Parts: sequence; C-alpha cells; structure tokens
Amino acid sequence: QVQLVESGGGLVQAGGSLRLSCAVSRNIFDFNAVGWYRQAPGPQRELVADINVGGVRKYADSVKGRFTISRENAKNTLFLQMNNLKSEDTAVYYCAAKGIYEYDYWGQGTQVTISS
Repeated sequence: QVQLVESGGGLVQAGGSLRLSCAVSRNIFDFNAVGWYRQAPGPQRELVADINVGGVRKYADSVKGRFTISRENAKNTLFLQMNNLKSEDTAVYYCAAKGIYEYDYWGQGTQVTISS
C-alpha cells in the first residue's frame, strides 16, 4: 500500500508564492517518476511537473519558469515551489507516483486558490 500525502495548499494573491509538499510512504526510487498534477473544475487532470528516477524534470508549458519540482530523497518527500502565481493556477493539486507505465498512485489532493 502506497500513501502520498500532500500539504501546503491555500489561498494566495496573484503574484504570490506557495510551496507544496508530498510525503511518500515508500522509497521515491521505487517509482519510475513522481510528479504533480492539477485539476481545475472539469474532467481534465493536467500534468504540471514531474521528475524521473534519473532526475530529469519535465514541466507543463504554462508553468515553465515559475514552478520548480524537487525532491528530498532521504525523506521521500516531493516539493513543488510555485512562484508568480496566476488565477489560472487555481486547482486541486495532486501528488502522484508512476509505476512501470502509468501514474498508479495518487494523493488526496490539496486546494490552491489564487485571488486576483
């Protein structure tokens, strides 16, 4: 059983910053990648950023230059530093871990709301 627990969401003004954290109950290197998704109202869940076992980072175009994904290996913790936040960043943010092919493990989500 894998557990991922997010924290750090909240309400912030446009232009502000937030840092999300995700505590993973297993060794992060057990997974091919770990990352952050978000879901605004609607059916589509968007990959925001991820980092693979080799340390290669990938970002959605909409967050490049503003968001940074990182991990603290010894604590099996994943972070998402979000700067210069915009109203369109408002969403529920999910931490996820990738098995062989897909993201199989998900956290419960944390709400991020940006006020303009």
